[in-house]
Amino acid sequence: MKTAIVYDRVNKWGGAERVLLALHEMFPEAPLYTSVYDEKRAPWAKVFPKVIPSFLQKIPFMQRRHEILAFLMPVAFETLDFSGYDLVISVTSEAAKGIITKPGTFHICYCLTPTRYLWSHCETYLQGLTLQAVTKPIVSYLRAWDRIASQRPDVMVAISTEVQMRIKRYYDRDPGIIFPPVEIVKFQTPKPRLRGHDYGYPDIAYQSISDVDYVVKSGEKREKKFYLIVSRLVRYKKVDLAIEAFNELGFPLVVVGTGSEEKKFKSKYKFKKNIIFKGFVTDEELVDLYKGAKAFVFPQEEDFGIAAVESQAAGTPVIAYKKGGSLDTVIDGKTGVFFEKQNKESLIKAVKRFEKMKFDRDVLIKNAERFSKERFKKEFKKIVEKHMNR
Repeated sequence: MKTAIVYDRVNKWGGAERVLLALHEMFPEAPLYTSVYDEKRAPWAKVFPKVIPSFLQKIPFMQRRHEILAFLMPVAFETLDFSGYDLVISVTSEAAKGIITKPGTFHICYCLTPTRYLWSHCETYLQGLTLQAVTKPIVSYLRAWDRIASQRPDVMVAISTEVQMRIKRYYDRDPGIIFPPVEIVKFQTPKPRLRGHDYGYPDIAYQSISDVDYVVKSGEKREKKFYLIVSRLVRYKKVDLAIEAFNELGFPLVVVGTGSEEKKFKSKYKFKKNIIFKGFVTDEELVDLYKGAKAFVFPQEEDFGIAAVESQAAGTPVIAYKKGGSLDTVIDGKTGVFFEKQNKESLIKAVKRFEKMKFDRDVLIKNAERFSKERFKKEFKKIVEKHMNR
């Protein structure tokens, strides 16, 4: 069975990219088609036998500035050639679902979400744009195309209950759900690999002696002290909301991740010694941080939210905004706590509630196992076999 995989753009690393690698394990001979490909930012893609970008690749700087050519994404994917393939799998939160296939080629779309900047979060993306008068007609055109494109896949699968509801609302389709794959096993090592002083938490590269005081004081019993965020530092992730809440609480917060808001955050909060920015970390360091944290903080409305599952797999509970993918992954009172409103006051209230609670590590890990990579591959294989063996 000749298979191809399609993804919106290959120029970053995140949850969607983990889906692609799981699909590559299932279909190792399948090439990866995309709009643009940045080899330096996406070294993970080298495992594919071939990465085939669209004509946008020939436009200077488009590998990193693709967002300014959103109106060209439809034609970029419509011009990709899938003749000769039996199966095409699109993984998309934007335009990859709009590929055109010939009769005899079966198209499965694994939908990460209906295009955010067109539907569920359109107003957020438009905020602050100085050319809204120009942007709105483009959005109208792209919405019309997106609706048409959403009907092209033979089968559409959602990554969460939230995304399933969005697909019904915006595309008038009724998809099944397959939760994304999470590397559960690597977070389940018996105990963290500690470096430096064995305080029951990982060494988080303190810049000064005073930083240590926020985590553990001399002679104090071994105890988890810091809270953790792992996120791209972009506006809709609401990392600033969490920082403001923890500034008021005075509790230590470790922030892992990079993004367009990173410089602004570091400048604004550089004198806040309870906020520690780690930037990019290795997988080994990330495991240590999950295991060493008191709780993982999840302030955004996420389509699914792999990081919240990783935290639970490491035995660490989650404090999450009660909306989006967290409703699938977090069990209130069992594997974490929710906060109702996406504001500082509501989060502070949830943290104070959390401080009075205890959580069973075995329950956390068992819940995380519902989202394993092995389970994803098994369920996806069933979808393929059901439709390809007709």
